[in-house]
Amino acid sequence: MQYDKTTIKNENIGFKKNIFISSSTFKYPTLKLKQLKELDVASIADTNCILFMWTTGPQLANSIELGEAWGFEYKTVAFVWNKMIHNPGRYTLSQTEFVLVFKKGKIPQPRGARNIKQMVIVPRGKHSEKPLEVIDNITKMFPNQEKIELFARNNFIGWDNWGLEIPNSKIEILTGIKDKNIL
Repeated sequence: MQYDKTTIKNENIGFKKNIFISSSTFKYPTLKLKQLKELDVASIADTNCILFMWTTGPQLANSIELGEAWGFEYKTVAFVWNKMIHNPGRYTLSQTEFVLVFKKGKIPQPRGARNIKQMVIVPRGKHSEKPLEVIDNITKMFPNQEKIELFARNNFIGWDNWGLEIPNSKIEILTGIKDKNIL
């Protein structure tokens, strides 16, 4: 929920104003940090692999804690997504999300593109929908490695996809971003 709890009606008696609600629990089921830590990510992670994890500013510390609980070492921010539309924030207007990168073992080889830009500027779409450019960029960086998206909402060619909302049709990466070719 929004940080000031204005959307919790029993804590804000007489609340009638229809404002933006940021809780993803209204759209799909979610897991608490403790439950996420219990996921057996180690069983699907190679000895040498990279973990890319979406997060928001308020969840940054929890995200690093989660990556470490899964056996990865936090390295840096891989991508910053400028959603071009802001949400209310406690300190500043919130218009970005982050993709953190963690490493287990060594960076998987062979390595693909190394000239991928960190800033992704794409207008926000539906609730919690992430820009295809990030999946495309990860694919360019690690084109030959096995890849899986956890909590996936798309079905990308060249990726294993695990989640509740995966469509039957596959989305082509690399050329798919420009044409949105759906196979």
